[in-house]
Amino acid sequence: MEEVLEEARLEMEASVEHLAMEYAGLRTGRASVHLLDNIRVSYYGSEVPLNQLASISTPDPTLLMIAPFDPTSIADIEKAIHRSGLGLSPTSDGRVVRLPVPPLTEERRVELAKLVSKMAEDAKTVVRNHRRAANEKIREAEKDKEISEDDEHRFLKEAQNLTDEFIEKIDELAEKKKQEILQI
Repeated sequence: MEEVLEEARLEMEASVEHLAMEYAGLRTGRASVHLLDNIRVSYYGSEVPLNQLASISTPDPTLLMIAPFDPTSIADIEKAIHRSGLGLSPTSDGRVVRLPVPPLTEERRVELAKLVSKMAEDAKTVVRNHRRAANEKIREAEKDKEISEDDEHRFLKEAQNLTDEFIEKIDELAEKKKQEILQI
């Protein structure tokens, strides 16, 4: 049963890490190289992550600078940024792409805060589903007389404690991201 709990822990950790990656891609009004993590560029017929085609830097808090390794890919990079839905307008001088990150409006900040909450709830659902799967395996083991009833209760309690721990981590991540978004 320890393996079942360890597997649940690993799956829950992966859920929290995935949420953290999704949060990194949310625009906060401050330039961050992670803003472009999910952008894929059509490059010679295949979809390639932007960070593999160019070096990305933040020379100041309101600007991202993208320096492609192959200058012929600038047009493709600009198209990918337009398609991304980030609402940012890239400009280029033939060598680098500049991506100004304007400050967020109050309305957009509130929208993003709601999105953060929804993403957190989705992640909590995934964590609870992992707990449910572990609980089913534990109950099955007790039913098949592989473990005692007392062990079943102990393992179910451990699964619940694991779930509580990861839900608390999700709440902390969400609160931190909301503060970052709502900060002017």
